[in-house]
Amino acid sequence: MRDLVYTGFMSLDGVVDSPGGGPGEEHRSGGWVVKDLDFVPEAWSLKGEELTDTTALMFGRRSYEAFAPVWPGSEDHADYKELPKYVVSTTLSDDALVDGWGPTTILRSTEDVAALKEGEGGAIFIHGSAELARRLSDAGLIDQYNLLVFPVLLGAGKSLFGRADRDKHLLTLRESESYSNGILKLVYDVKR
Repeated sequence: MRDLVYTGFMSLDGVVDSPGGGPGEEHRSGGWVVKDLDFVPEAWSLKGEELTDTTALMFGRRSYEAFAPVWPGSEDHADYKELPKYVVSTTLSDDALVDGWGPTTILRSTEDVAALKEGEGGAIFIHGSAELARRLSDAGLIDQYNLLVFPVLLGAGKSLFGRADRDKHLLTLRESESYSNGILKLVYDVKR
């Protein structure tokens, strides 16, 4: 069975939207990951550590459409280039997939994701894709959260976690660290 890991940057109030800023990101605090904080290299070590565990990437349609034009040519993301990619979408067509970015498969449902997890292989990491992560979390399919939590309250933006009344998901803290600029690294396993 494969683990499904959500990895991302999150504000203290749970917002994962617009961490880098850029076109199409509506709220006024877009770019909050790179603004107003001292750069502390150790705070970013989680991203490098994840590479050894990543055997595939998963995106929702919007995140795929945002990352696919940039990541294939990015030196910062070169290690991801040939990894298998999975895009969960009911609307993305096969001809919309980007060439030269490793094998990419479109999954049409949460059930398709569950079936993929049952197969052989290592961990699949979800980058961005807040709406997908909420849907997969509600379906009990997320196994681990790798979060860098930033000392900022945004109010607006997409939240990683839903607000619906549901059964609680208990988490076990695997690893944590705090950095001089206020960023927290939190790695949680979902208890089953």
